[in-house]
Amino acid sequence: MLWTVELEGGPQRVNHAAVPVGEKIYSFGGYCTGENYRTIRNMDVHVLDTVTYRWKAIEIRQERKLVPFQRYGHTAVAFGHLVYVWGGRNDTTACNILYCFDTSLHLWSVPAVGGPVPEARDGHSACIINDHMYIFSGYLEYMESYTQDVHTLNLRTMTWAYVRTAGQAPVYRDFHTATGVDGVMYVWGGREVASGWYDSPEHEEYGSDLYALDTAASRWSIVPCSGCIPIGRRSHSAFVYRGQIYIFGGFNSREKCHFNDLHRFNPVTSHWEEVTPLGKGPCPRRRQSCCVVNSKMFLFGGTSPKDNYEEVTTQEEGALEEQTDRHLKDHNDLHVLDFEPSLKTLCLIQVQKLRLVTTWLPRELQALLQVMSLPNTITRPLNHTG
Repeated sequence: MLWTVELEGGPQRVNHAAVPVGEKIYSFGGYCTGENYRTIRNMDVHVLDTVTYRWKAIEIRQERKLVPFQRYGHTAVAFGHLVYVWGGRNDTTACNILYCFDTSLHLWSVPAVGGPVPEARDGHSACIINDHMYIFSGYLEYMESYTQDVHTLNLRTMTWAYVRTAGQAPVYRDFHTATGVDGVMYVWGGREVASGWYDSPEHEEYGSDLYALDTAASRWSIVPCSGCIPIGRRSHSAFVYRGQIYIFGGFNSREKCHFNDLHRFNPVTSHWEEVTPLGKGPCPRRRQSCCVVNSKMFLFGGTSPKDNYEEVTTQEEGALEEQTDRHLKDHNDLHVLDFEPSLKTLCLIQVQKLRLVTTWLPRELQALLQVMSLPNTITRPLNHTG
């Protein structure tokens, strides 16, 4: 594994939702510190060409009722060429309307759905298993509490259903991850609140247990894991490559620590291990997106402590989370992790590293070198340190 590309200038977004469709990655919404999230406005959509590493903002010209409002803490899943966006909130309200984005036409729609629609929430998780989208946990807007509920949306019939589960379910939580592998939904991490009611940062927990929901039997279990189990955290990323689950980054407020480590879980052996890719990786962060296309993982966005700032250790006026957010910087960078770097890629990286003259190279290789080093222009450079 090798970190091969680091480019700035992409969308400056935090708590966005992104999915790969073919060789492109679509990123929906999220927030950027300083922007207005009380006024209702259309959700922004950005698309990344994973061959050229170029970002593009998609212009949406549709009537308001068909387009989701700009939000954060939502989820997105891809089903064929369609992307389903659900949940999330702005600074005023949360949403439980299902929206569909057609990546072929670049058009939004609001599909007609049947069954009991889940309550509006944010910080939940969503994943695809067979023909169903599974929704788990999150923070319920109308109850001001967390949930342990599981809901499914049959993407063939567009029908919602509440899933009655057995076994030991994960405790109430938000900003965890749920990953589907071979009919099992694996839930890990998140901010745990045992009572379901959040009253103060001192009462949130960060467990490292891995939960598995057998979707055929609707039964939860705690996976008996071995190896180097990652420390509990929230707002991390989870992705799958060759049947194994990877966990990157995140934040633990009890430890007052952001992470940029990478752990791998093998569902067959139930073994965890920490992996250290070669090359220069991202700085510690949370609330980023990670998407796998072919043999590469594309990481972008997120937030981390500002330079020369030690995380909040004393109690000030306001919530600890709000204090910490004031001292965070939002990223617009893109990092590429290549699981199977080719000889061509390795040679191009050496050409860059040694600053060799490239005029003698074929035009195709010159073009590749250019896209590997040319920043995007969606937002201005932020002078990142990693």
